[in-house]
Amino acid sequence: MVKSYLRYEARSVFGVIASPTGNAVFDHSGKLSITAALESVIVWDIKKGTQVARWSDSDNKAEVTRIARSPNGKDYAVGYADGSIRLFDLTNNTVNVVLSGHRGRVSALEFDSTGTVLASGARDTDIILWDVVGEVGLYRLRGHKDEITGIAFVAGSASIGTASALHASSAGYIVSSSKDTLVKLWDLRGRHCVQTLVTHRSEVWGLAVSPDGRLLVTGTSDMNLHVWTLDMAKLDSVASNDGKGETSANDWEAIAEYGSIQRSSRDRVVELRFHPSGLYLACLSADKQVEVFRSRQHAEIKKKMARRQKRHREKRGKDKVDGSDHDGSDHEDEAETPTITAADELTSFKVVRTSAKPVSLDFSPTEADATALGRQGGMHILVAQNNNSLHMWSVPVPPPGMTTKQANLGEPSLASSVEMLGHRSEPRALAMSSDNELIASAANKSLRVWNAQTGSCVRTLECGTAICAAFLPGDQYIVVGTKEGNLELYDIPAATLVETFDAHEGTACWTIDVRPDRKGLVSGGADKCVKFWDFELVRDDPSGTVSRRRMTLEHVKTLKMSDDVLAVKCSPDSRLLAVALLDTTVKVFYADTLKFFLSLYGHKLPVVSLDISSDSTLLVTGSADKSVKLWGLDFGDCHRSILAHQEPVTAVRFVWGTHYFFSAGKDKLVQQWNGDNFQRIQRLEGCHGDVWALAVAKHGNFIVASSQDRSIRIWEKTEEPLFIEEERERELEEMYDRGLEESLDRPEPAADGAEEGDETQRAGKATMETLKAGERIMEALDIADEERRKWAAFEDQKRRMPQLNPAPPDSNPILQFERITAEAYVLRTVERVRAADLEDALLVLPFTHVLSLMTYVDHWACREWNTALTCRVLFFMLKTHQNQIVATRSMRAQLASIRTHLRAGVRAQRDHVGYNLAALQSLRADWEANATAEFFDEKDIQGILDAQLKKRKFTGLKA
Repeated sequence: MVKSYLRYEARSVFGVIASPTGNAVFDHSGKLSITAALESVIVWDIKKGTQVARWSDSDNKAEVTRIARSPNGKDYAVGYADGSIRLFDLTNNTVNVVLSGHRGRVSALEFDSTGTVLASGARDTDIILWDVVGEVGLYRLRGHKDEITGIAFVAGSASIGTASALHASSAGYIVSSSKDTLVKLWDLRGRHCVQTLVTHRSEVWGLAVSPDGRLLVTGTSDMNLHVWTLDMAKLDSVASNDGKGETSANDWEAIAEYGSIQRSSRDRVVELRFHPSGLYLACLSADKQVEVFRSRQHAEIKKKMARRQKRHREKRGKDKVDGSDHDGSDHEDEAETPTITAADELTSFKVVRTSAKPVSLDFSPTEADATALGRQGGMHILVAQNNNSLHMWSVPVPPPGMTTKQANLGEPSLASSVEMLGHRSEPRALAMSSDNELIASAANKSLRVWNAQTGSCVRTLECGTAICAAFLPGDQYIVVGTKEGNLELYDIPAATLVETFDAHEGTACWTIDVRPDRKGLVSGGADKCVKFWDFELVRDDPSGTVSRRRMTLEHVKTLKMSDDVLAVKCSPDSRLLAVALLDTTVKVFYADTLKFFLSLYGHKLPVVSLDISSDSTLLVTGSADKSVKLWGLDFGDCHRSILAHQEPVTAVRFVWGTHYFFSAGKDKLVQQWNGDNFQRIQRLEGCHGDVWALAVAKHGNFIVASSQDRSIRIWEKTEEPLFIEEERERELEEMYDRGLEESLDRPEPAADGAEEGDETQRAGKATMETLKAGERIMEALDIADEERRKWAAFEDQKRRMPQLNPAPPDSNPILQFERITAEAYVLRTVERVRAADLEDALLVLPFTHVLSLMTYVDHWACREWNTALTCRVLFFMLKTHQNQIVATRSMRAQLASIRTHLRAGVRAQRDHVGYNLAALQSLRADWEANATAEFFDEKDIQGILDAQLKKRKFTGLKA
């Protein structure tokens, strides 16, 4: 009989506030923060420090790398490490669109001013423009040679202030920066690069365009920010000629050097961002500071220029007196016409000092009004840090009409933060209470207690550099072993440190284990000692009349070892004590007399974790040599050595009452094993860093793992049966799918008539989803063709032999269940394919199926079924298979029929859309007429009336 197991499924993830691989942005109201948290996105209420929502997709396991806010205020684009992009809706916290096109991690995302076009850049050096409404990729721009670091939309001079979504994808320009030291300006109408800046000497890490589209700022690893001016009117004038006149290279240079401004930081730029009002520029550096620059107003610049002219005149006068003015005309010209540089317009304003290395910054979108910003008294900056924290800083700004000196502004202050729901460093130890209700995680300088069911933080305590931890009997106290060699005893209800014991003389305390008799514990450290401690109850104030008894530890005996002690475990029957040493051996002693019993050797590197089964018959050891060994405690024989992980093993734990055990390693995996037949039961994925600690509930109801990514993950045992053979087949299928995706995920060859160096290519990417979608379309075509053949044969037989009165053929069961025709079934199958995957799915079809699909396209066009989809399918197939279709003589009549039917359908759609647009414009005009009130000045009206009276001429009539 085949043995079955119960499957473990991921239940919850907590402890992550902001992951260092992604950024954080404000929502449209400026009250919430949309933050990357590993494979999820968390919406935080910054002032309350609470989680409002969590966005995640069950099909995704990649980390979030970039988030962008749409101008519509509800959509957010989220880029992932696998190159996919998902659009989430803030109102209902769901995924609306999934876009796949990049072959590397998404590093830049930006919406245009209408919110209908999304530009994305990735590590694969490509820029892709996406139609958000149509949910498709428009085209791919190629030209950079390294990872894209920044993207910004720049409107043309004719479209500033009149943004329209109708032609958003083919109007305007894009500026992009990359690690290849280049900054490129792309024309979206011509879909090519019109200018390249090659003056940078190192990687361009950040890029920002002012809200008015006049300034471009780039940041590199040097101490200066490079400032450029944008003149889109020059490009628009050249583009409007349409090649009628001759143009030189200078006519296309819309980006001109404006100067540079010096930064106070010596490290590289992380991010650049303009304030929505355009008055401030923030520069995020890698050395724990955010430098804010202020844009001077026109009056300030004029005064500065006047002072500069005055200094020039004074200097020229002094030179004339000294007789050293050999070129006075040049000095006079320079003084008369001073040039304004970037340093004159942008000046250093404030510096925000962060507590850790910052990852990203964002301004509140509600501060676009400069007058309201001045009355508010300060602007807010959201900073995500790499130590799993989120800060919002308030930077004071001068009121309107006042300068910085006149306002006497204070220093930036921390307005609010989100810190309490996660560790600042990775948790290295886990412990679980006896009732499985509480989980304790210990990290450097922090100890946190979590509710296992809800994932909420119950207690937060300060501790030393924690390495190991354990709950004491009664679950009221926790003992923590530190790198300094101390045992720290904490009272959970009181949230206080009760006592500190110098256990291992200043060396690391590597392991703690509570004895099975629940009367004490055992600790081991780098001082080559195993120490035994007993629990004692003492009174805080023995002389007082009323005093509370508390727990304490009393050292009773010490076992000297030959090398550093890395792990200690007492057998559940209290008979044996297993000690793992730095010399790669495991020593087993009798627990009562401490007499030596067994020496277990065979590991090539030290054992870092061990555990004993509940029946005290098996010992499992995990080593840094990537192997797990099972030992019998009767004779000390090695039952089996298993190469369990691809990286060093960090933790092993038995499930109580069974011989099943879990192992964790630095390969980001947790695996379940059967200790009787030495087979792997299942593999638990999800961690994005080294798994440091592992805790198993009493009877294996759930397991907890802490990782280097600062997350604490819980997998819960379900009622779903698991069979090892099926699990192996599933793993082989996943391996095959990954290999197939890698084979599909290669650069596409140039299309017919295109060259290898073309800057514009198709935006799609072949994935397993597109392959499966293509197979579903082929299956639908086969079913529909068979159905049509049967009915054609039936009609032919009925026409040739009407006297037989033949019975109609049996329809396909799928069509009978759906109650639709063959043509409608094919259309429904095509409609169910995601819009972003349709073109790549159609590429899977062989030419025989393409010819069959053209027949159904003709039928759809004749019936006017989903004309937009029909046109898209037809145009793509004609573009892709043009040569084969033209060479097929039998297709001519069909193409003529499609042209006739489709033109009529498109004309009807155009009339329908035009009628709707006219109706909407009429409704808008009525609304504006009723909702708009016109105000007139009484004096102006009276002046007009007086002028009219003066122009009148009165004549008298005589009889």
